[in-house]
Amino acid sequence: MKWEIVIGLETHAQLSTQSKMFSGASTAFGAPPNSQACAVDIALPGVLPVLNGRAVECAIRFGLAVNGGSAENVSRRSIFARKNYFYPDLPKAYQISQYEMPIVKGGAMAILVDGKEKKIRLTRAHLEEDAGKSVHEGFHDFSGIDLNRAGTPLLEIVSEPDMRSAEEAVAYAKALHSLVRWIGICDGNMQEGSFRCDANVSVRPAGSDKLGTRREIKNLNSFRFLEQAIKYEAAWQIETLEGGGKIEQATVLFDPDRGETRMMRTKEDAHDYRYFPDPDLLPLAVSETWIDEIRTSMPELPDARRKAYMASGLSPAQAVLITSSREVADFMDHTARARGSDARLPDLTNWIAGPLSARLNEENLEIPQSRVSPEQLASLDRRIADGTLSSKMAREVFDAMWAGEGDADAIIEKRGLKQISDSGELEKICDQVIAANAKQVEDYRAGKDKAFNSLVGQVMKATKGKANPQQVNDILKRKLVSRA
Repeated sequence: MKWEIVIGLETHAQLSTQSKMFSGASTAFGAPPNSQACAVDIALPGVLPVLNGRAVECAIRFGLAVNGGSAENVSRRSIFARKNYFYPDLPKAYQISQYEMPIVKGGAMAILVDGKEKKIRLTRAHLEEDAGKSVHEGFHDFSGIDLNRAGTPLLEIVSEPDMRSAEEAVAYAKALHSLVRWIGICDGNMQEGSFRCDANVSVRPAGSDKLGTRREIKNLNSFRFLEQAIKYEAAWQIETLEGGGKIEQATVLFDPDRGETRMMRTKEDAHDYRYFPDPDLLPLAVSETWIDEIRTSMPELPDARRKAYMASGLSPAQAVLITSSREVADFMDHTARARGSDARLPDLTNWIAGPLSARLNEENLEIPQSRVSPEQLASLDRRIADGTLSSKMAREVFDAMWAGEGDADAIIEKRGLKQISDSGELEKICDQVIAANAKQVEDYRAGKDKAFNSLVGQVMKATKGKANPQQVNDILKRKLVSRA
Protein backbone atom coordinates (compact mmCIF):
# COMPACT_ATOMS: atom_id res chain seq x y z
CA MET A 1 0.00 0.00 0.00
CA LYS A 2 1.15 3.54 -0.73
CA TRP A 3 0.95 5.97 2.15
CA GLU A 4 0.69 9.73 2.46
CA ILE A 5 2.32 11.58 5.36
CA VAL A 6 0.32 14.42 6.90
CA ILE A 7 2.12 17.00 9.03
CA GLY A 8 1.09 20.07 10.98
CA LEU A 9 3.41 22.15 13.15
CA GLU A 10 2.83 24.00 16.39
CA THR A 11 5.64 26.49 16.87
CA HIS A 12 6.47 28.40 20.03
CA ALA A 13 8.27 31.69 19.37
CA GLN A 14 9.55 33.49 22.46
CA LEU A 15 8.64 37.14 22.01
CA SER A 16 11.29 39.84 22.19
CA THR A 17 10.23 41.58 25.39
CA GLN A 18 12.29 42.71 28.34
CA SER A 19 9.73 41.49 30.87
CA LYS A 20 7.37 38.54 31.16
CA MET A 21 3.85 38.14 29.85
CA PHE A 22 2.06 39.04 33.09
CA SER A 23 4.80 40.33 35.40
CA GLY A 24 7.74 42.72 35.45
CA ALA A 25 10.37 39.99 35.91
CA SER A 26 13.22 39.91 33.39
CA THR A 27 13.30 37.50 30.45
CA ALA A 28 17.11 37.65 30.02
CA PHE A 29 18.66 34.28 29.26
CA GLY A 30 21.30 32.61 31.43
CA ALA A 31 20.53 34.03 34.89
CA PRO A 32 21.07 31.82 37.98
CA PRO A 33 18.10 29.50 38.67
CA ASN A 34 15.04 31.21 40.18
CA SER A 35 16.69 34.65 40.19
CA GLN A 36 14.13 35.98 37.68
CA ALA A 37 10.93 34.63 39.23
CA CYS A 38 8.80 37.22 41.04
CA ALA A 39 5.71 36.81 43.21
CA VAL A 40 3.42 36.62 40.15
CA ASP A 41 5.57 33.96 38.47
CA ILE A 42 5.62 31.69 41.51
CA ALA A 43 1.88 32.25 42.13
CA LEU A 44 1.94 33.63 45.65
CA PRO A 45 -1.58 34.14 47.07
CA GLY A 46 -3.28 37.40 46.12
CA VAL A 47 -1.07 38.35 43.15
CA LEU A 48 -2.70 39.46 39.89
CA PRO A 49 -1.44 39.30 36.30
CA VAL A 50 -0.89 42.46 34.23
CA LEU A 51 -0.70 42.01 30.45
CA ASN A 52 2.51 42.99 28.63
CA GLY A 53 1.60 45.43 25.84
CA ARG A 54 4.78 44.76 23.87
CA ALA A 55 3.82 41.07 23.60
CA VAL A 56 0.46 42.05 22.12
CA GLU A 57 2.20 44.33 19.63
CA CYS A 58 4.42 41.41 18.54
CA ALA A 59 1.35 39.25 17.93
CA ILE A 60 -0.30 41.97 15.83
CA ARG A 61 2.90 42.37 13.79
CA PHE A 62 2.84 38.65 13.08
CA GLY A 63 -0.82 38.74 12.08
CA LEU A 64 -0.11 41.52 9.58
CA ALA A 65 2.95 39.70 8.22
CA VAL A 66 1.13 36.43 7.43
CA ASN A 67 -1.77 38.17 5.75
CA GLY A 68 0.09 40.39 3.31
CA GLY A 69 -0.18 43.46 5.53
CA SER A 70 -3.95 43.16 5.95
CA ALA A 71 -5.35 43.16 9.49
CA GLU A 72 -8.43 41.10 8.65
CA ASN A 73 -7.07 38.14 10.60
CA VAL A 74 -6.19 40.18 13.71
CA SER A 75 -8.93 39.80 16.32
CA ARG A 76 -10.20 43.09 17.66
CA ARG A 77 -11.33 41.22 20.77
CA SER A 78 -9.61 38.17 22.23
CA ILE A 79 -9.77 36.36 25.55
CA PHE A 80 -7.21 34.77 27.83
CA ALA A 81 -8.07 31.38 29.28
CA ARG A 82 -6.76 29.07 31.94
CA LYS A 83 -5.36 25.78 30.64
CA ASN A 84 -5.51 23.52 33.66
CA TYR A 85 -2.98 20.78 34.31
CA PHE A 86 -0.60 19.88 37.10
CA TYR A 87 3.13 19.74 36.58
CA PRO A 88 5.95 20.58 39.03
CA ASP A 89 7.23 23.54 36.96
CA LEU A 90 3.75 25.13 36.70
CA PRO A 91 3.26 26.95 40.04
CA LYS A 92 -0.36 28.02 39.43
CA ALA A 93 -1.38 24.53 38.24
CA TYR A 94 -2.69 26.27 35.12
CA GLN A 95 -1.16 28.08 32.16
CA ILE A 96 -2.59 31.35 30.94
CA SER A 97 -3.17 30.95 27.20
CA GLN A 98 -5.80 31.71 24.56
CA TYR A 99 -8.25 29.13 23.31
CA GLU A 100 -11.60 29.99 21.72
CA MET A 101 -10.72 33.58 20.83
CA PRO A 102 -7.03 33.89 19.82
CA ILE A 103 -5.48 37.17 18.75
CA VAL A 104 -4.67 35.93 15.21
CA LYS A 105 -6.83 33.67 13.04
CA GLY A 106 -5.73 32.39 9.65
CA GLY A 107 -2.97 33.61 7.37
CA ALA A 108 -0.49 31.65 5.27
CA MET A 109 3.22 31.03 4.70
CA ALA A 110 4.86 30.41 1.33
CA ILE A 111 7.55 27.73 1.10
CA LEU A 112 9.77 26.55 -1.76
CA VAL A 113 10.54 22.81 -2.09
CA ASP A 114 12.23 21.31 -5.16
CA GLY A 115 11.75 24.58 -7.01
CA LYS A 116 7.98 24.62 -6.45
CA GLU A 117 6.12 27.11 -4.27
CA LYS A 118 3.47 25.90 -1.86
CA LYS A 119 1.21 27.78 0.53
CA ILE A 120 0.91 26.48 4.09
CA ARG A 121 -2.24 27.70 5.78
CA LEU A 122 -2.17 28.88 9.38
CA THR A 123 -4.96 27.99 11.78
CA ARG A 124 -4.17 30.54 14.46
CA ALA A 125 -1.53 32.28 16.52
CA HIS A 126 -2.20 32.90 20.18
CA LEU A 127 -0.44 34.46 23.14
CA GLU A 128 0.50 32.43 26.18
CA GLU A 129 3.03 32.17 28.97
CA ASP A 130 5.80 29.60 29.18
CA ALA A 131 6.23 27.15 32.05
CA GLY A 132 9.34 26.70 34.18
CA LYS A 133 11.90 23.95 33.80
CA SER A 134 12.59 20.73 35.69
CA VAL A 135 16.32 20.25 36.22
CA HIS A 136 17.66 16.72 36.65
CA GLU A 137 21.40 17.07 36.02
CA GLY A 138 23.57 17.39 39.11
CA PHE A 139 20.95 16.10 41.54
CA HIS A 140 20.76 12.72 43.29
CA ASP A 141 17.39 11.12 44.05
CA PHE A 142 15.47 14.33 43.32
CA SER A 143 14.99 17.07 40.70
CA GLY A 144 15.26 20.83 40.88
CA ILE A 145 12.78 23.40 39.57
CA ASP A 146 13.96 26.57 37.81
CA LEU A 147 11.15 29.10 37.38
CA ASN A 148 13.12 31.70 35.44
CA ARG A 149 11.18 30.85 32.25
CA ALA A 150 7.80 30.73 34.01
CA GLY A 151 5.70 33.51 32.52
CA THR A 152 7.98 34.16 29.53
CA PRO A 153 5.84 35.49 26.62
CA LEU A 154 5.22 33.07 23.78
CA LEU A 155 3.37 33.23 20.49
CA GLU A 156 2.14 29.76 19.59
CA ILE A 157 1.71 29.49 15.82
CA VAL A 158 -0.43 26.58 14.63
CA SER A 159 -0.43 25.43 11.01
CA GLU A 160 -3.03 23.44 9.16
CA PRO A 161 -1.96 19.84 8.34
CA ASP A 162 -0.83 20.94 4.87
CA MET A 163 2.68 19.46 4.77
CA ARG A 164 3.32 16.10 3.13
CA SER A 165 7.00 15.43 3.82
CA ALA A 166 9.72 16.14 6.34
CA GLU A 167 11.34 18.39 3.72
CA GLU A 168 8.20 20.53 3.49
CA ALA A 169 8.00 20.74 7.28
CA VAL A 170 11.61 21.93 7.50
CA ALA A 171 11.05 24.47 4.70
CA TYR A 172 8.00 25.82 6.55
CA ALA A 173 9.84 25.96 9.90
CA LYS A 174 12.77 27.80 8.29
CA ALA A 175 10.44 30.28 6.58
CA LEU A 176 8.63 30.92 9.86
CA HIS A 177 11.93 31.26 11.73
CA SER A 178 13.10 33.81 9.16
CA LEU A 179 9.82 35.74 9.34
CA VAL A 180 9.67 36.17 13.13
CA ARG A 181 13.27 37.42 13.10
CA TRP A 182 12.62 39.61 10.05
CA ILE A 183 9.75 41.49 11.72
CA GLY A 184 11.62 41.76 15.02
CA ILE A 185 9.36 39.76 17.32
CA CYS A 186 11.70 36.85 18.19
CA ASP A 187 15.48 36.41 18.20
CA GLY A 188 15.06 32.86 16.86
CA ASN A 189 17.81 31.40 19.07
CA MET A 190 16.97 27.71 18.98
CA GLN A 191 19.79 26.72 21.34
CA GLU A 192 18.27 28.93 24.05
CA GLY A 193 14.73 27.69 23.40
CA SER A 194 13.48 30.89 21.76
CA PHE A 195 12.07 28.97 18.79
CA ARG A 196 10.92 25.38 19.06
CA CYS A 197 8.48 23.17 17.20
CA ASP A 198 6.02 20.42 18.00
CA ALA A 199 5.25 18.22 14.97
CA ASN A 200 1.89 16.48 14.61
CA VAL A 201 2.46 13.49 12.34
CA SER A 202 0.00 10.97 10.91
CA VAL A 203 -0.19 8.72 7.87
CA ARG A 204 -3.09 7.66 5.65
CA PRO A 205 -3.56 5.59 2.51
CA ALA A 206 -2.64 7.59 -0.59
CA GLY A 207 -5.75 9.17 -2.09
CA SER A 208 -7.72 9.14 1.18
CA ASP A 209 -9.14 12.39 2.50
CA LYS A 210 -9.59 11.07 6.04
CA LEU A 211 -6.88 12.04 8.52
CA GLY A 212 -5.05 9.28 10.37
CA THR A 213 -4.41 9.21 14.11
CA ARG A 214 -1.69 11.72 14.93
CA ARG A 215 1.18 11.60 17.34
CA GLU A 216 2.77 14.85 18.53
CA ILE A 217 6.58 15.07 18.69
CA LYS A 218 7.41 17.67 21.35
CA ASN A 219 10.08 20.34 21.70
CA LEU A 220 12.19 19.98 18.55
CA ASN A 221 14.81 22.71 18.74
CA SER A 222 16.76 22.20 15.51
CA PHE A 223 15.78 21.84 11.88
CA ARG A 224 17.91 18.70 11.60
CA PHE A 225 16.14 17.05 14.53
CA LEU A 226 12.77 18.11 13.10
CA GLU A 227 13.53 16.33 9.81
CA GLN A 228 14.95 13.22 11.49
CA ALA A 229 12.05 12.94 13.95
CA ILE A 230 9.35 13.22 11.30
CA LYS A 231 11.00 10.69 9.01
CA TYR A 232 11.40 8.18 11.83
CA GLU A 233 7.88 8.71 13.18
CA ALA A 234 6.24 8.36 9.75
CA ALA A 235 8.19 5.19 9.00
CA TRP A 236 7.28 3.78 12.42
CA GLN A 237 3.58 4.50 11.92
CA ILE A 238 3.57 2.90 8.46
CA GLU A 239 5.39 -0.18 9.75
CA THR A 240 2.94 -0.45 12.67
CA LEU A 241 -0.13 -0.22 10.44
CA GLU A 242 1.22 -2.63 7.84
CA GLY A 243 1.97 -5.06 10.66
CA GLY A 244 -1.68 -5.02 11.73
CA GLY A 245 -1.18 -2.64 14.67
CA LYS A 246 -3.11 0.49 15.60
CA ILE A 247 -1.83 4.02 16.16
CA GLU A 248 -2.77 5.51 19.51
CA GLN A 249 -2.92 9.29 19.85
CA ALA A 250 0.06 10.22 21.98
CA THR A 251 2.74 12.75 22.85
CA VAL A 252 6.24 11.52 22.01
CA LEU A 253 9.79 12.74 22.46
CA PHE A 254 12.63 12.48 19.97
CA ASP A 255 15.90 10.94 21.13
CA PRO A 256 18.58 12.45 18.84
CA ASP A 257 21.26 10.04 20.07
CA ARG A 258 19.24 7.01 18.98
CA GLY A 259 17.41 8.77 16.16
CA GLU A 260 13.99 7.55 17.30
CA THR A 261 10.80 8.74 18.96
CA ARG A 262 9.41 7.26 22.17
CA MET A 263 6.03 7.74 23.82
CA MET A 264 5.84 10.09 26.79
CA ARG A 265 2.10 9.97 27.47
CA THR A 266 -1.20 9.38 25.72
CA LYS A 267 -2.32 12.57 24.06
CA GLU A 268 -4.81 14.81 25.80
CA ASP A 269 -7.63 16.58 23.97
CA ALA A 270 -8.71 20.15 24.63
CA HIS A 271 -11.50 19.13 27.01
CA ASP A 272 -8.94 17.44 29.26
CA TYR A 273 -7.46 20.84 30.07
CA ARG A 274 -10.82 22.31 31.24
CA TYR A 275 -10.27 25.66 29.51
CA PHE A 276 -12.24 28.59 30.90
CA PRO A 277 -11.80 32.39 30.66
CA ASP A 278 -9.30 33.73 33.17
CA PRO A 279 -11.31 35.81 35.68
CA ASP A 280 -8.26 37.96 36.51
CA LEU A 281 -7.81 39.27 32.96
CA LEU A 282 -10.22 41.45 31.01
CA PRO A 283 -10.85 40.68 27.33
CA LEU A 284 -8.09 42.12 25.13
CA ALA A 285 -9.38 44.94 22.91
CA VAL A 286 -7.24 45.98 19.92
CA SER A 287 -8.08 49.34 18.36
CA GLU A 288 -7.83 50.26 14.69
CA THR A 289 -5.52 53.13 15.64
CA TRP A 290 -3.09 50.76 17.32
CA ILE A 291 -3.11 48.41 14.32
CA ASP A 292 -2.44 51.32 11.95
CA GLU A 293 0.48 52.50 14.10
CA ILE A 294 2.01 49.03 14.05
CA ARG A 295 1.46 48.66 10.29
CA THR A 296 3.40 51.86 9.59
CA SER A 297 6.38 50.50 11.53
CA MET A 298 6.48 47.19 9.63
CA PRO A 299 9.45 46.53 7.30
CA GLU A 300 9.04 45.35 3.71
CA LEU A 301 8.06 41.69 4.06
CA PRO A 302 10.16 38.77 2.77
CA ASP A 303 7.61 37.76 0.09
CA ALA A 304 7.71 41.23 -1.45
CA ARG A 305 11.51 41.32 -1.34
CA ARG A 306 11.72 37.84 -2.95
CA LYS A 307 9.45 38.88 -5.81
CA ALA A 308 11.56 41.99 -6.40
CA TYR A 309 14.75 39.91 -6.51
CA MET A 310 13.24 37.44 -8.98
CA ALA A 311 12.14 40.34 -11.17
CA SER A 312 15.79 41.47 -11.14
CA GLY A 313 17.13 38.14 -12.36
CA LEU A 314 17.45 35.86 -9.34
CA SER A 315 16.08 32.33 -9.50
CA PRO A 316 13.41 31.39 -6.91
CA ALA A 317 16.03 29.37 -4.98
CA GLN A 318 18.48 32.30 -4.96
CA ALA A 319 15.74 34.70 -3.85
CA VAL A 320 14.83 32.39 -0.95
CA LEU A 321 18.50 32.15 0.01
CA ILE A 322 19.03 35.91 0.05
CA THR A 323 15.84 36.51 2.06
CA SER A 324 16.77 33.87 4.65
CA SER A 325 17.24 36.80 7.00
CA ARG A 326 16.59 40.51 6.87
CA GLU A 327 20.28 41.19 7.53
CA VAL A 328 21.36 39.16 4.49
CA ALA A 329 18.78 40.89 2.27
CA ASP A 330 19.88 44.30 3.54
CA PHE A 331 23.52 43.41 2.81
CA MET A 332 22.53 42.45 -0.74
CA ASP A 333 20.61 45.69 -1.27
CA HIS A 334 23.48 47.77 0.12
CA THR A 335 25.95 45.97 -2.17
CA ALA A 336 23.71 46.40 -5.21
CA ARG A 337 23.36 50.14 -4.53
CA ALA A 338 27.13 50.49 -4.17
CA ARG A 339 27.61 48.54 -7.42
CA GLY A 340 25.33 50.89 -9.34
CA SER A 341 22.80 50.52 -12.12
CA ASP A 342 24.70 47.69 -13.83
CA ALA A 343 24.70 45.50 -10.71
CA ARG A 344 24.37 41.80 -11.54
CA LEU A 345 22.35 40.33 -8.70
CA PRO A 346 23.00 36.65 -9.56
CA ASP A 347 26.76 37.25 -9.36
CA LEU A 348 26.45 39.16 -6.08
CA THR A 349 24.30 36.34 -4.72
CA ASN A 350 26.99 33.81 -5.58
CA TRP A 351 29.57 35.84 -3.63
CA ILE A 352 27.29 36.36 -0.62
CA ALA A 353 26.06 32.75 -0.48
CA GLY A 354 29.50 31.32 -1.31
CA PRO A 355 32.82 32.78 -0.10
CA LEU A 356 31.27 35.36 2.24
CA SER A 357 28.95 32.86 3.91
CA ALA A 358 31.81 30.36 4.27
CA ARG A 359 33.99 32.93 6.00
CA LEU A 360 31.20 33.98 8.34
CA ASN A 361 30.55 30.36 9.29
CA GLU A 362 34.25 29.68 9.89
CA GLU A 363 34.48 32.54 12.37
CA ASN A 364 30.96 32.18 13.80
CA LEU A 365 29.99 35.69 12.70
CA GLU A 366 26.69 37.17 11.57
CA ILE A 367 26.59 39.10 8.31
CA PRO A 368 26.48 42.55 10.00
CA GLN A 369 29.91 41.60 11.42
CA SER A 370 31.35 40.80 7.98
CA ARG A 371 34.97 41.89 7.50
CA VAL A 372 34.15 42.61 3.84
CA SER A 373 31.77 45.53 3.49
CA PRO A 374 29.08 45.86 0.80
CA GLU A 375 31.16 48.61 -0.82
CA GLN A 376 34.21 46.34 -0.99
CA LEU A 377 32.22 43.48 -2.47
CA ALA A 378 30.79 45.88 -5.05
CA SER A 379 34.32 47.05 -5.99
CA LEU A 380 35.40 43.42 -6.42
CA ASP A 381 32.46 42.60 -8.69
CA ARG A 382 33.16 45.70 -10.74
CA ARG A 383 36.71 44.51 -11.50
CA ILE A 384 35.46 41.05 -12.45
CA ALA A 385 32.91 42.57 -14.82
CA ASP A 386 35.41 44.82 -16.62
CA GLY A 387 37.87 41.96 -17.13
CA THR A 388 40.51 43.21 -14.69
CA LEU A 389 40.26 40.03 -12.59
CA SER A 390 39.83 36.38 -13.42
CA SER A 391 37.72 34.26 -11.07
CA LYS A 392 40.86 32.86 -9.44
CA MET A 393 42.32 36.33 -8.96
CA ALA A 394 38.99 37.56 -7.58
CA ARG A 395 39.07 34.92 -4.85
CA GLU A 396 42.59 36.01 -3.91
CA VAL A 397 41.40 39.63 -3.72
CA PHE A 398 38.39 38.62 -1.60
CA ASP A 399 40.64 36.80 0.87
CA ALA A 400 42.88 39.87 1.06
CA MET A 401 39.88 42.11 1.69
CA TRP A 402 38.76 39.80 4.49
CA ALA A 403 42.25 40.11 5.97
CA GLY A 404 41.88 43.90 6.02
CA GLU A 405 44.07 44.91 3.07
CA GLY A 406 41.60 47.43 1.65
CA ASP A 407 39.34 47.54 -1.37
CA ALA A 408 39.76 45.70 -4.67
CA ASP A 409 41.70 48.41 -6.52
CA ALA A 410 44.24 48.83 -3.72
CA ILE A 411 44.85 45.08 -3.51
CA ILE A 412 45.12 44.69 -7.31
CA GLU A 413 47.70 47.48 -7.43
CA LYS A 414 49.65 46.16 -4.44
CA ARG A 415 49.78 42.56 -5.63
CA GLY A 416 50.01 43.18 -9.36
CA LEU A 417 46.95 41.09 -10.06
CA LYS A 418 45.63 42.81 -13.16
CA GLN A 419 44.41 40.26 -15.70
CA ILE A 420 45.97 40.30 -19.17
CA SER A 421 43.16 40.93 -21.64
CA ASP A 422 45.15 42.55 -24.41
CA SER A 423 44.35 40.37 -27.43
CA GLY A 424 47.57 41.24 -29.26
CA GLU A 425 49.76 40.20 -26.34
CA LEU A 426 47.77 36.99 -25.81
CA GLU A 427 48.00 36.14 -29.53
CA LYS A 428 51.81 36.29 -29.36
CA ILE A 429 51.98 34.10 -26.24
CA CYS A 430 49.58 31.54 -27.76
CA ASP A 431 51.70 31.41 -30.94
CA GLN A 432 54.81 30.74 -28.82
CA VAL A 433 53.05 27.97 -26.85
CA ILE A 434 51.76 26.30 -30.04
CA ALA A 435 55.21 26.41 -31.61
CA ALA A 436 56.88 24.94 -28.51
CA ASN A 437 54.34 22.13 -27.94
CA ALA A 438 54.00 20.30 -31.26
CA LYS A 439 53.11 16.98 -29.59
CA GLN A 440 50.13 18.45 -27.67
CA VAL A 441 48.97 20.24 -30.83
CA GLU A 442 49.07 16.97 -32.76
CA ASP A 443 47.23 15.12 -29.96
CA TYR A 444 44.49 17.79 -29.81
CA ARG A 445 43.94 17.60 -33.56
CA ALA A 446 43.68 13.83 -33.16
CA GLY A 447 40.75 14.32 -30.79
CA LYS A 448 42.45 14.26 -27.40
CA ASP A 449 40.78 17.04 -25.37
CA LYS A 450 43.26 16.76 -22.51
CA ALA A 451 45.96 18.05 -24.84
CA PHE A 452 44.04 21.31 -25.22
CA ASN A 453 43.90 21.77 -21.46
CA SER A 454 47.66 21.28 -21.38
CA LEU A 455 48.12 24.07 -23.93
CA VAL A 456 45.87 26.39 -21.93
CA GLY A 457 47.92 25.57 -18.85
CA GLN A 458 51.13 26.49 -20.68
CA VAL A 459 49.71 29.90 -21.60
CA MET A 460 48.56 30.52 -18.03
CA LYS A 461 52.01 29.49 -16.78
CA ALA A 462 53.69 31.87 -19.21
CA THR A 463 51.52 34.74 -17.99
CA LYS A 464 51.85 33.75 -14.31
CA GLY A 465 48.10 33.08 -14.19
CA LYS A 466 47.17 36.58 -15.34
CA ALA A 467 45.79 35.76 -18.79
CA ASN A 468 42.04 36.03 -19.34
CA PRO A 469 41.07 32.31 -19.45
CA GLN A 470 38.16 32.76 -21.83
CA GLN A 471 40.25 34.75 -24.29
CA VAL A 472 43.00 32.13 -24.11
CA ASN A 473 40.50 29.37 -24.91
CA ASP A 474 39.04 31.29 -27.83
CA ILE A 475 42.42 32.25 -29.34
CA LEU A 476 43.90 28.76 -29.04
CA LYS A 477 40.86 27.08 -30.61
CA ARG A 478 40.85 29.53 -33.48
CA LYS A 479 44.56 29.14 -34.17
CA LEU A 480 44.56 25.35 -33.86
CA VAL A 481 41.63 25.03 -36.24
CA SER A 482 43.03 27.49 -38.80
CA ARG A 483 46.38 25.68 -38.95
CA ALA A 484 44.93 22.16 -39.13
